[in-house]
Amino acid sequence: MLSSAESGTDASDDPADTSARPPAEGDLVDDLGPFENLEREVRLLIRRAQSSGARIARRVHPELEASAYPLLAFVAERPGARGSDLASYFGVGRATVSRQLSRLADLGLVDRTVDPEDSRGQRITLTPDGAERFERARTSRVAMLEGALSSWDKGEVAELARLLGRYSADIVAWKEDGH
Repeated sequence: MLSSAESGTDASDDPADTSARPPAEGDLVDDLGPFENLEREVRLLIRRAQSSGARIARRVHPELEASAYPLLAFVAERPGARGSDLASYFGVGRATVSRQLSRLADLGLVDRTVDPEDSRGQRITLTPDGAERFERARTSRVAMLEGALSSWDKGEVAELARLLGRYSADIVAWKEDGH
């Protein structure tokens, strides 16, 4: 029997040899701790979210930037929100949100009206067209999740959503504590 050196092949070419291959997605790495494995999975999740963000934004409007989809979702869930609410929620400056809201208004996706409680502020709502476009994109994204996670028990999906919500809240709280 030939060794890999004698046969002219590299041991990493052997599909049964997992030592040279990076871990498969979702596989925990034995020599990493739980926080290192979590960092890896969050990193992959963020990268994939960034990659799919442009596609989901284009479903709403062909000229919509990926970063604007979460703003639309926030406004859809909280009609009448103020720009400062969005800035605080997403941890970005008001000027950034203002520019993005201007673009959304230019595309006909949001309406901005003077805040009756503070004439310096604005209340943001989706236009009927914006609401329809957002709902189509959201429905498509939910269908994708249902398809991709079809082998999961609904309790597992609910638990993942709960844990991601807890993760997000704890990260925000930690940052607000000055870290």
